[in-house]
Amino acid sequence: MAEPAPVTLSEIVHRAVVVTDPDGSEGLDDLLERFEDDDEPLGSTTAEIAEQRIAEAIGALDPQEEDPAVQVAGAVATYLAYRRDELGGEPHELMALATRAEFDGRPPEPIMRWLADRGVDV
Repeated sequence: MAEPAPVTLSEIVHRAVVVTDPDGSEGLDDLLERFEDDDEPLGSTTAEIAEQRIAEAIGALDPQEEDPAVQVAGAVATYLAYRRDELGGEPHELMALATRAEFDGRPPEPIMRWLADRGVDV
C-alpha cells in the first residue's frame, strides 16, 4: 500500500474542525489556533506525537470533558493522524469511525446525543 501524500498537523486539525463543525457554530476556533503554525509534514513515526499533542490541546480546552464538539474534533484529528488516507472522507463516517476508535465503541452519553443530533450513527 502506498504511503498517503504528506499532510501537516495543521491540515489534520483543520479538517477535523470542518468535519465536526461545518457551520462554525461550535466555537472550535481555539483548537484551530493551537495548531495553525504546525506545518511540518507528518510521517508514520509522528502519528503518536500528533496524538499526544492533540490530547494535550483537547485537555486544555475542555478539561472536564464536557464539550462534545471539542471531544469529537479531537477524536477526528487523532483518527486522521493515523489514517491520513481518509482526510477527504465523508464527515458523518469520519465522526463515527473516530469516536468508535477513541472511546472503544462506547462514547459517553453526551457525545452520543451530540452525534445523534447530527445524524451520526455510532
